[in-house]
Amino acid sequence: MKKFIFTLFFICAIATQAQIDRSRQPQPGPAPEIYLGTPNTFELENGLKVIVVENHKLPRVSYTLAIDNPPFTEGTKAGVSSLTGSMLGKGSIHLDKDTFNEEVDYMGASMVFGSGSAHASGLAKYAERILQLMADAALYPDFKEDEFRKEKDLLLEGLKADEKSVTATAQRVEAALAYGKGSPQGEFITKETVNNVSLQDIKNFYGNYFVPENAYLVVVGDVKFADIRRQAEKYFKAWKKSAPPVVVFPDPSDAQYTQINLVNMPNAVQSEIAVENLVNLKMSDPDYFPAMLANKILGGGAEARLFLNLREDKGYTYGAYSRIGADIKTTSRFRASASVRNEVTDSAVVAFLSEIDRITTEKVSTQELVVAKADYVGNFVMALEEPETIARYALLTETQKLPEDFYQTYLEKINAVTGDQVLVAAKKYFKGNNARIVVTGKAGDIAKNLEKVEYKGKKVPVFYFDKYANPAKKPEEKAIAADVTLKSVLDKYIQVIGGEEKLHSVKSIFSKATGAIQGMTLEIVAKNTADGKVVSETFMMGTTLSKQVFNGETGYMVQQGQRKEMEGEMLTSAKENAYPFPELKLRNKEGVTLEGIEEVDGRDAYVVKNGKTRLYFDIGSGLKISRVSTTEIKGQPLTQTFKFGDYRDVEGVKIPFKTTFDTGTGMQMELTTTEVKFNEGVTDADFE
Repeated sequence: MKKFIFTLFFICAIATQAQIDRSRQPQPGPAPEIYLGTPNTFELENGLKVIVVENHKLPRVSYTLAIDNPPFTEGTKAGVSSLTGSMLGKGSIHLDKDTFNEEVDYMGASMVFGSGSAHASGLAKYAERILQLMADAALYPDFKEDEFRKEKDLLLEGLKADEKSVTATAQRVEAALAYGKGSPQGEFITKETVNNVSLQDIKNFYGNYFVPENAYLVVVGDVKFADIRRQAEKYFKAWKKSAPPVVVFPDPSDAQYTQINLVNMPNAVQSEIAVENLVNLKMSDPDYFPAMLANKILGGGAEARLFLNLREDKGYTYGAYSRIGADIKTTSRFRASASVRNEVTDSAVVAFLSEIDRITTEKVSTQELVVAKADYVGNFVMALEEPETIARYALLTETQKLPEDFYQTYLEKINAVTGDQVLVAAKKYFKGNNARIVVTGKAGDIAKNLEKVEYKGKKVPVFYFDKYANPAKKPEEKAIAADVTLKSVLDKYIQVIGGEEKLHSVKSIFSKATGAIQGMTLEIVAKNTADGKVVSETFMMGTTLSKQVFNGETGYMVQQGQRKEMEGEMLTSAKENAYPFPELKLRNKEGVTLEGIEEVDGRDAYVVKNGKTRLYFDIGSGLKISRVSTTEIKGQPLTQTFKFGDYRDVEGVKIPFKTTFDTGTGMQMELTTTEVKFNEGVTDADFE
């Protein structure tokens, strides 16, 4: 019987499919009906606007306090708002920090504070207490000197870490060049400005800007409007009526013509590219949805043109994307960006300009438009499952002065956009002829080719800037002295770390190192032999995470219990780096060359190229300070950087006790060597 039913089902399915005309593209169905809940609103006498969206599906509640102040600058005290935000939420004058945190944890609630915001969520049975605690911490902060010093030190430590970050530098300079360093969007925090900030500055900033004039409290969840009205009056009524200072800033302007702004970062192993221009776009504008779809098709995801061109077709990057902003109060940006290999930086710039030119001159295909709309619809519908989304939409409706039905009719507006409207919007907001192309990378590797880039038959001029968006001179190429050779560089290194005789006496090295990555503490045990064998094992809490073994001819890796044989570039790299002191072999290896002089963390270094690996030797000390290797993983190039420091004497041989490892995927790990032994602790069985 079951077989018979299945046969009937199968025949019906075939018959149904046979009736579909697959020569025609199916028409999109009606947009899903969107119900966001009707917000109820009221306003307190002090100016706080309260928006309540009752949603009784789940016994949860969320509160969002947002202060929508006009733009402002911090000037010589840039960092004061960041410090203010980090000090909020540390209890209040009524509750010390520990007691406050314990009660929040007991309720299973979460609270996050910023310099002009607060957010809390939790179970509805604790709704009033959650609101009370949030209001207490927001309106009655306990600004203490010891907390201020702690947060200031953390901010300074973060700035120090960002000093060598190519990504952080790129983001800082891109905004500064687009808007101007003295603008609200373009100013940035420095060590000097943070050190200018005092605890009194924090109190002054809070008093001036954490005020109810432009404040909104959005409540979403299993609550009743009448209860929220009573509670808001109770906990926020004492918030003193006040308005923030208002300053008028001049409108920023686009670049007069297409240009490349090159920021030299000698330590960069990849180039950060951003093609940007300013846009005056508001969410209430008629061309808002066409502009969003134009951006979606250009660079809004893995199916967009930039991604398909720069990654899938050319393999320049792991991903290329674009985004466009819209704001009623400020000028926004269109920005297309990617991180690419140094050697293809100029080609990637040309690819960006080509795709921007194409979308502003050619109508997008019907298929591209259908896919982009479907993506928007899917993301929009899925986002509605989160209460935070409802809160955000309610807030945006108020702050961006949107029609009340903006989000109810969101999908209708998306589906109504035509290809012609997308083309008009792209021409208006993607300005290839006024594009500022900010490239942050190693000028020594990329400047020469960037100066050859053309757009529409004309050379694109290149201007140079430092890490703080100040105009700079083009970095000069440093010439190698006539008496310096590959052999002399390697000989000096060998001599400095112990001498050839001493190094040849080392038949094996056993070492241990510890490090942390993403909050995990790791231990790495490595063993090398003079005949080219190596084993490296990584542990966490005594458990092996990964293991690599090379026996001089073949090798394998074990990760998460899965064994994989070494082959291709991985096997070649293992052979070259298995020796305790591979430089002893490099002097006589064919194809190894002395490339030039480059700067590494402020020090000039000789560059020795060995295939896809570059070694950097400090000109002054002769020590090896860095190794940069490029390998191919799943068809994509991956550049990994090792930096060596804190050389210490071990039985007459200098060994680096500090190694900083950049994975090439945005993660860094600093390793500290804890133990080194020569000619002991290593057996043949280790390499089986």
